Amino acid sequence: MLFKEQYNEIKEIAEDIYYHPELGYKETRTKEKVFNYLTKVNPNIQVEEFSTTGFKTTLGNPNSDTHIGFIAELDAVYAPSHMYADKETGAAHNCGHYTQVAIALALYTHLIKSGTHLQNKISFIFVPAEEYLDLDYRDNLIKDGTISHYGGKPEAMKLGVFDDIDLGICVHAIGGEFEKRTVEINCDLAGFLYKKYTFEGKATHAGFDPFSAKNAYSMSTLFNTAVALGRQQLDEAEHVRVNPIVMQSDMSTNVVPNNITVGTDLRTKTVDYLKDTAMKLDDAANGSALALQGKVNTHTQMGYLPFVQDRYLSTFVKDAFNTSTEIEELMNNNFISAAGDIGDLSYMMPCIQIGYSGFTGTIHGDDFIDVDPEFIYEVFPRFLAQVLEKMDCTIDKDKLYRRSYGEYIELINSIVE
Repeated sequence: MLFKEQYNEIKEIAEDIYYHPELGYKETRTKEKVFNYLTKVNPNIQVEEFSTTGFKTTLGNPNSDTHIGFIAELDAVYAPSHMYADKETGAAHNCGHYTQVAIALALYTHLIKSGTHLQNKISFIFVPAEEYLDLDYRDNLIKDGTISHYGGKPEAMKLGVFDDIDLGICVHAIGGEFEKRTVEINCDLAGFLYKKYTFEGKATHAGFDPFSAKNAYSMSTLFNTAVALGRQQLDEAEHVRVNPIVMQSDMSTNVVPNNITVGTDLRTKTVDYLKDTAMKLDDAANGSALALQGKVNTHTQMGYLPFVQDRYLSTFVKDAFNTSTEIEELMNNNFISAAGDIGDLSYMMPCIQIGYSGFTGTIHGDDFIDVDPEFIYEVFPRFLAQVLEKMDCTIDKDKLYRRSYGEYIELINSIVE
């Protein structure tokens, strides 16, 4: 009953965030909106703030030996052509993060007002900057020491936000339209690198003396051809994605270009294959430059690690679905080549990301919006409360794992190198 009573207010907050999107590490208005609501619900709330706009607050049994992190992402995507994009920043909530935040608020309110006494401890963690974008701004934050990571979860990992937490639960909109109300478990995600290849040649007058030139644009074209021809050597089971684009150049029609930068992300299902495929791209770039007597400088930037959902934790979600009378469909064991920094957190501890339907339009597209708010803000949070009840005092800690932030950095360095 409580989820029905709080539905209108939760929906209004979600819509307010949707119409006021903010990019990562800039979610000041969103943070204030969320914080004000939580303070109204719980005047005695205690909050731990981190990395510009992130914060964490904890409920449940303080003496519990099982600590759950429920994670919501505050940021929007850069999508200036979206129908409700911010006209100044280009930010738009076409990934569904605004609903994540509202769902977390609905669940928090339920735990405060219902008198539910969980034996597990649960922290609600509102994390900035899940989307990997606006990198020039984040580069400046890194240079001035404000952050160390592009992604909000790795930054929180570095700051110790997850040090006392045993497992992570996130939720995410499912792209596409569904006839029936649907949840999803065990949808694994790709990992990705960001590669930049700067081809260097020799500029000359294109009409008078093209003979002594070394055409950097031709090197980049040869590289693209090599990538295209090399696709048949890539394992289909790894769901490899490569998308080279010319990022910057100083080309003129009467000058043979001597400097072209090609950038691409590289996505694969596993870390080892990410490394192997990166080496193949490097070889293709080096060979293309050498074939035309030029040079290439290579820059590798880590994106996010692959995300393998924890199958043990997903059993609690499946059990809740089997007893639910409100949700009709369960999707299970899919893989998509999208990525998220939940992959980085899952290296450190077991994590799941529960998907939910209720949207129309293309996720990250110009027309993305929710169409079943009752399911998203009332039914689904009630389902999550059932999941937490299934987990209470029943999680086998021997089936969980823990790695350190130091081990995480070691892995990232091995990939980039």
